[in-house]
Amino acid sequence: MNDKDQAAGDDTSVAARGFELAVGLVLMVLAVLVIVDSVRVGAGWADDGPRAGYFPFYIGLALLLSSGWIVLAQLRDWKKVAEFAQRSQLRSVAAIGVPMLLYVALIKLLGIYVASAGLIAWFMWRHGEHRLVTTVAVTLGVPLSLFVVFERWFIVPLPKGPLEALFGL
Repeated sequence: MNDKDQAAGDDTSVAARGFELAVGLVLMVLAVLVIVDSVRVGAGWADDGPRAGYFPFYIGLALLLSSGWIVLAQLRDWKKVAEFAQRSQLRSVAAIGVPMLLYVALIKLLGIYVASAGLIAWFMWRHGEHRLVTTVAVTLGVPLSLFVVFERWFIVPLPKGPLEALFGL
């Protein structure tokens, strides 16, 4: 058995029940928020048709019922263990998911162009194994292109940070 086969054999799986229960509970909370806000803006029927919260109310209700079903099914079948994913697969998801979450957080602090440049550079260097010249060209070229297209051509302002303020953009 070589090292690769041994590493694959040592890879343990993660049970699905906890993930499905967590997703069901999160969706239930979101559904309650949708329902409450729909009632706040008006979920009924007015003289001229449905009010603003009419359709979101029923979508929230359907989401609440379906996510409640998921939660109940997981609690009922808690002893059954179904495989969700291998730990190595979760590491692969985290290798993409964590930088994406960081990117979203950095948009508020640095603006979309600088955050995008950082994300592109990270993925090209870490996962794409591109040469430095290619990485720098794409890292600078894509945000610059997006700036020209959105800010200049379509006149749609995107979130900016301190670097754009420094240049007066």
